[in-house]
Amino acid sequence: MKIEDIVNLTEGTLTNIPKVQAIEAATVYPSKVEHGDLFFSSSQEEIDIAIKNGAYAIVYDDENITKNDEEIAWIKVRDIQLAAFKLIRYAIIKKEAKFFLLSAHEMSFLKMILLQKSNIAFIANDWRKAFEQILNSNDSLFVGTNKELMELIKPDIQRLESDVEGYAISDTLFRSTFKVGGYAYQEKELIPFHLEYLLRVVAFCESFSLPYSIDRVKYTKHFIPVFIDGSLKSTQASKSDKVAIFCDNIPDIIKAREYIRHSNTWVKGIVLTPPKTKVEGIDRPHWFKTEEEVREILKSIHFNYAFIYNADKSILNTIQKEYSLF
Repeated sequence: MKIEDIVNLTEGTLTNIPKVQAIEAATVYPSKVEHGDLFFSSSQEEIDIAIKNGAYAIVYDDENITKNDEEIAWIKVRDIQLAAFKLIRYAIIKKEAKFFLLSAHEMSFLKMILLQKSNIAFIANDWRKAFEQILNSNDSLFVGTNKELMELIKPDIQRLESDVEGYAISDTLFRSTFKVGGYAYQEKELIPFHLEYLLRVVAFCESFSLPYSIDRVKYTKHFIPVFIDGSLKSTQASKSDKVAIFCDNIPDIIKAREYIRHSNTWVKGIVLTPPKTKVEGIDRPHWFKTEEEVREILKSIHFNYAFIYNADKSILNTIQKEYSLF
């Protein structure tokens, strides 16, 4: 690509008169720079390494950068991340690649039910990793969950909108029997209000001929129920009416509490959160700072369902190890 084309694409300013006229490839990592490459960075140290590795052009947004080689092209831009993705937009037009913005729940189900992932790329949340993924790969189908990043790639980013034909047959808060595409799935580890995400993901898989299996469905990281006894040890569902439910998002807690109100009037639910966390419909949840505080709350308060939001990783890791016991 010619230097003048890069200047136009990035809407930058060429701040010197270089001897080089074109570049071979582009990267954001100095260690990956090869002879004739374009390099995006505003780190003096990284830029110096890139030049030693043979960079032909530097795109930067820091006025304090020292130009240690006037033979290569120096392109000043307003925002280096934005400039990098303007180049990406040009590249994906040539690739005819498709991009979709997924919710965190949709992404969890997609990764769960896919039988192979070689024909789809999952975009990293770090913009530099995403840049390399898109520019230097042969993939034509990309999905990601970072809204800001995905809109930088494609301002009119597509979402999963269509559902495959499917509906719930019966459910409890922790198990669902449902029908999809003419097949019934009995007593799956699926939260009832998560079915909508699964149906959109199945429709997406079918539209791009991605092999999948609904038999792989189980609880996601967003909502993990663990039946416990009086000593807070995990046990079988049939042996306990106490459940610790680990959630990484507030909406799921709100939906679950609403579900309980309509279907299990006898259930007493409590909510545990880090300090100063607001939960709709609850004036003051039980706040905790440590794992021990969570244990003390669960031991001292009567409950059937305890929703625990953003628990410490040490608690979550323990629960995940015990997950297979019930």
